[in-house]
Amino acid sequence: MRKERRDARLIEKVDGLHTIFPYVMPHRTDAEISMTEAFDVTELNKYMAQVNEAEGINLKLFHAICTAVARTIYWRPKLNIFIAGRKYWQRKDITLSFVVKRTFEDTSEESLMFLTVKPDMDLRSISKDILGDVKELRQHGGQNDIQDMIDLFAKIPRFILTFAFWVFSRLEYHGIMPKALTDGDTNYSTALLSNLGSIKSGAPYHHLNNYGTNSIVITIGTMHKAVVVMEDEREHLRDIVEMTVTLDERIADGFYFARSLKLVKYLLEHPEELEHKIGEELSDRAKEALTR
Repeated sequence: MRKERRDARLIEKVDGLHTIFPYVMPHRTDAEISMTEAFDVTELNKYMAQVNEAEGINLKLFHAICTAVARTIYWRPKLNIFIAGRKYWQRKDITLSFVVKRTFEDTSEESLMFLTVKPDMDLRSISKDILGDVKELRQHGGQNDIQDMIDLFAKIPRFILTFAFWVFSRLEYHGIMPKALTDGDTNYSTALLSNLGSIKSGAPYHHLNNYGTNSIVITIGTMHKAVVVMEDEREHLRDIVEMTVTLDERIADGFYFARSLKLVKYLLEHPEELEHKIGEELSDRAKEALTR
């Protein structure tokens, strides 16, 4: 049995219940769970406005969410597990992916974007990378290799394409999928984020895919005002954004997922935490948030 593949390492010690999960629920879509949570981003919006004005940059809500998700995944490593060949694998990198429309029109083409998050990155560097990639795409119509490959596959006759994807499933089962077929593919990222708030939409449930290794999909709804009862027991008008997270429940238990969401929530509600590097130790207050 292979103990390492190009993108992950085999997890050898797995308890009995989780060992049989891939046999009871062999497909990722068999094991989906979905949670919708509301996040108070009032302080985050104030923080980003101040930083943008002082430094002449362009931090956005989506960039902050990506940063909070990446930092949570770094410190909650079970979120970066996937199942392939009925075995559990710990991914080597944290990778975020999303789909970008070249223009906000019905007929506009969509392109895939892929971000590898390094431990020394923070909100500013993640924002810079995302803005740079999106600008390049929209100004020059650039495509990555996986987009070109998808366009090529789309032209192949149906019976050949069916056979090709059967071959791909076998390669993935044995952990030998070629790098050229996975690099830049959203189906091979840690988390796929869909920023539907940018088109004034809500945060609907989004399914996982059986193809690839992606175990987390997050939809982000449009920000809106809502009355919230705060700690002072008074009502306040706050900026709220809802997110729906769909996960493969086989990679961890509900307790672990719920705690992880608490950390995302804390990071977004305390934006100064996003100034820390992804791999920097969590503050004591952030650690406490996990147990509340």
